[in-house]
Amino acid sequence: MQYSRQSEGPARKKCDYVLVIVLGIIIVTGLVILYSTSAYNGEIKFQDSFYYLKKQVFATLLGITGMWIIAKMDYHIWKKWAVPGYLLSLLLGIAVLLFGDEYNGSKRWLSLGPFSFQPSEFAKVAVILFLTCMILRNAGRMGKFTTVCKIVVSVLPVVGLVGASNLSTAIIILGIAVILVFVASPKYGQFAWMVFLGCAFMGIFLAMESYRLERLQIWRHPEDYEKGYQTLQGLYAIGSGGLFGKGLGESMQKLGFIPEAQNDMIFSVICEELGLFGAVCLILLYLLIIWRLMIIANNASDLYGALIVVGIMAHLSIQVLLNIAVVTNTIPNTGVSLPFISYGGTSISILLAEMGLALSVSRGIKLEVA
Repeated sequence: MQYSRQSEGPARKKCDYVLVIVLGIIIVTGLVILYSTSAYNGEIKFQDSFYYLKKQVFATLLGITGMWIIAKMDYHIWKKWAVPGYLLSLLLGIAVLLFGDEYNGSKRWLSLGPFSFQPSEFAKVAVILFLTCMILRNAGRMGKFTTVCKIVVSVLPVVGLVGASNLSTAIIILGIAVILVFVASPKYGQFAWMVFLGCAFMGIFLAMESYRLERLQIWRHPEDYEKGYQTLQGLYAIGSGGLFGKGLGESMQKLGFIPEAQNDMIFSVICEELGLFGAVCLILLYLLIIWRLMIIANNASDLYGALIVVGIMAHLSIQVLLNIAVVTNTIPNTGVSLPFISYGGTSISILLAEMGLALSVSRGIKLEVA
């Protein structure tokens, strides 16, 4: 990463408008797709075809407000909140296990009056800020294997708590940790050991619950299991979409065939309605966001800002890859949402808050002086 060549010019004090424009496009696209996907379920369950859209719009507006506020702030202020934020994520993880609300067999939500939220989504950004500070404190010792292990082990408590009820988010958090340490470390050979230890940890974690091992069998032969129904219907939707799809709003699989189509399986409905062309366009939007985040990270005014953006980029990349891989049955079903598209108020709010952090870092980039 390059820092010194920007250090002599003045800070531009303007955020990355290309990133803002791309975010605006994907947010509007997500809301349109969400309504198309959820209208049937909303009408059947709540007699309101706009039920899911209205809740998502509220969460999106809340997230945009948070993004704007965070983008205007100096991102260095979050250093002092890194450890308290991480400890809060641990407490929220314990609270979910003890008092969490169960929905569709998963205990992932906490209720505060009429509102509910997923603490595991907060844990993602908390881990990014915490690990960034940990790496900065050990910047001179990142070449040592013991230092790398210490940093990764420090996030295992939250990985374990989150993974007890939400394996997919635990995988994302662990992936964020590995990528951040990988970027900060001058030696790459030691990561072979980290991969081995990570696989061993995940193997033990999978073996702790029989239903997780059952998912592997469902993945291999979804047609032989009742729980493979969702996967098969998703694949039918993808296959029937063809090159250009059936047209927006014309999906058949969303009419009760794909359970909760507006959530994790929404990519299959996109493929059915908009075809391979629409799916590729959406993936290109994600790639544009990742490209802009990479530019911000490479030109950040300091290592702290660069690592924050790398963590955000890792989160978005891993989550998109996992969701598309699950929907296409490339990997076992892990129940992960598609960023900015799937229904979920906590997810969209946290994602937009992270984008606010990235924009805040972009405002601190110093212009080159010829």
